[in-house]
Amino acid sequence: MDNINKIQARIAQSAEVKQAIIADSELMRKISESIDIITDAFKNGNKVYFCGNGGSAADAQHLAAEFSGRFFLDRDSLPSEALHCNTSYLTAISNDYGYEMAYARLLSGIAKRGDILVGISTSGNSQNIIQAFDKCRELGVYTIALTGSNGGKMAEICDLLLNVPSENTPRVQESQITIGHIICELVENNIFG
Repeated sequence: MDNINKIQARIAQSAEVKQAIIADSELMRKISESIDIITDAFKNGNKVYFCGNGGSAADAQHLAAEFSGRFFLDRDSLPSEALHCNTSYLTAISNDYGYEMAYARLLSGIAKRGDILVGISTSGNSQNIIQAFDKCRELGVYTIALTGSNGGKMAEICDLLLNVPSENTPRVQESQITIGHIICELVENNIFG
């Protein structure tokens, strides 16, 4: 298969996953619910945090920036941040307590009841996000898991599961950023549109 055929095949795979999302009425309902929950949190003066690992950390930072910066509208900043951006903190806590505690420990110092944590993981089994979700339950922070196919262990402990119907990591990540962009756009529109 030459490069053109391979490229077309990957784009077709990505489109198939997105078509499966469109056809999943329960997932559509949950995405809509997440938009309403995040809108309400911002309107109530709460913050939205994001976390992930590797490519999911990059997506977490990207989506937090869409809220704290801007998406389509020139508007006020919305209080949102990705939890991994302070490398001194991240490396110190990982060294002293273990990487699995990095997000939970930070949340214990900055999060408050009514805030939201969006954990992004293709497998749904990222131990540091699982620990963060456990800490959120103690703090009264609402948790949204943005995962792949079955949601992994995060499905059992999150408040709202947005699970992309695929087990192919690149296709899941492509769909996660699509879902994230839709959420950012519609939340922004709800508040400032």
